[in-house]
Amino acid sequence: MPETATTHLKTDVLVVGAGGAGMYAALEAARAGADVILAERSLIGRGGATVMAQMTVAAALGEQTPDHWEHHLADTIAAGRDLCDERLAAILCEDGPRRIREMDAWKVGWAREDGHIRQVQAPGHDRPRCVYVDFLSTGPAVSRTLRTRLNDASGIRRIGDLLIVDIAVHDGAACGATALHISTGRIVTIAAKAVIIATGGLTRLYRRNSASSNMGGDGYALALRAGAELIDMEFVQFFPIGHLAPRLVGMDPIMWDPFRYKLGGKLLNSEMREFEESYASRDIRSDGRYVLTRDLATYAISKEVEAGRGSPAGGAYLSFQHVPPDEIRRAFGPVVDRLAANGIDLARQPVEVAPIAHYHMGGIRVGETLETRVAGLFACGEAIGGANGANRLSGNAITEAFVFGARAGHHAALHASKQSIVWSPDAVGPTMDLLRRATRRDTPNTAAVIASVQSVMSDKVGPFRTDGKLRSAIESLAAIGNELGSDPIASSPGGVDPVLVDWLDLRNMLLVAQAVALPALARTESRGAHQREDYPGLDDGWGIHQIVELAGAKLNIKALSRRVAA
Repeated sequence: MPETATTHLKTDVLVVGAGGAGMYAALEAARAGADVILAERSLIGRGGATVMAQMTVAAALGEQTPDHWEHHLADTIAAGRDLCDERLAAILCEDGPRRIREMDAWKVGWAREDGHIRQVQAPGHDRPRCVYVDFLSTGPAVSRTLRTRLNDASGIRRIGDLLIVDIAVHDGAACGATALHISTGRIVTIAAKAVIIATGGLTRLYRRNSASSNMGGDGYALALRAGAELIDMEFVQFFPIGHLAPRLVGMDPIMWDPFRYKLGGKLLNSEMREFEESYASRDIRSDGRYVLTRDLATYAISKEVEAGRGSPAGGAYLSFQHVPPDEIRRAFGPVVDRLAANGIDLARQPVEVAPIAHYHMGGIRVGETLETRVAGLFACGEAIGGANGANRLSGNAITEAFVFGARAGHHAALHASKQSIVWSPDAVGPTMDLLRRATRRDTPNTAAVIASVQSVMSDKVGPFRTDGKLRSAIESLAAIGNELGSDPIASSPGGVDPVLVDWLDLRNMLLVAQAVALPALARTESRGAHQREDYPGLDDGWGIHQIVELAGAKLNIKALSRRVAA
């Protein structure tokens, strides 16, 4: 890569990632008076998880049923299996209603009934608490609304196609970033008084996932290399009823959840027998509908398959055949016709579903202002860990994008207002050298290496783990890293270079995969989304967080009491 292929930018606040959390952070930082660069490796407001979300958003509005944010907090903590950072969880639940009403004022279009924002029951909640636009368009509506606000905002520069390679740190404080402009191949350096990581989660690490292609854990790797800590990395949530069969084209694989709890869809094994109540424990509801939280539903389906009672494609059946066709039509609306185009008639046949990697409870460790231990480095949305403990409560994901995005933007702007830009070329020198070392060579095939990482994580660090599987995964990931090498691979001297992008993604993915596998090996119990088949059941001695930090080239794991989590 030639020495001259560089661009330098300056701003008050750099936001890395333009999903729901990133857009909200940019808006709030600009509202607080900061100049903002909103950088996204894909299209602004069209990457990440928020735009793909179809379902509901949890907030204790009390519009139709009396409610209070402390009730929402109690359900969040219960779902988190007593491992939530309660200060972050309280911020999420207390500020949620304000952000829902702000989005309402911005014309997002929350569904209404009798003049009130409509709220529905979702798994793990003690009352109807979750709002939605419609059951298939909530995420797209949220993203569209935030993009519209960005269009009307001043002081925000939006830059797409910009892959942030490393956070720049000078004298122990974040001072910007080094990036690759994907479409031109230029190196871009950005000087900033504060940086916000809003890059989402890591579910691209798994073979079957509901993520967009840019959710391979970039933000976690950026944070580690900058000197920040990660927390609760072993807790990866698998959505229990991702679509498996028949083939479904042009529709989200996790679309079934809202219809399941709206219509009482039944999970059946190969004997066409319902099996949820056999695994329900405290999560059972009196009406028999949707009795399992996500971690338990994942466990139930997996165990039925393991026992030889799985569906032909290796999952379970989800059936609406007991529901009258006209009721299915009323609930699904035009979705019925889209399903028919895929050869699916819900009144006559079940579909097959199976667990799919969906969300990550762990992430970057932050305090109440959303700042990391690196001065000037903030994080928000799914990129942060702690608030959800060992298992996320249904509906909390978009709420935390709103709440934590706004909070990170506000505090980053306050931090920036008290700083002058302290920029040093030394802070970006190593990353620029890394990019300029990119050379063309035939092996390894980076696309194949990504598939290998996904296979290792799916087969050995999936929803059910053992000592043997985890040790094997750690060894396999190390071997893959050795094969990949420390010098970037390029396919062309300039312009779009998908091989270089893959190599940079693998650099992050391998680091983050190890950051999941190592604490998973250390946690010798089963809690929430972390299930050790060789250590079944909760162990009170493990009511602690595990912290991951990078020391040189080595990941260190340390334990932290839950009472002092942030």
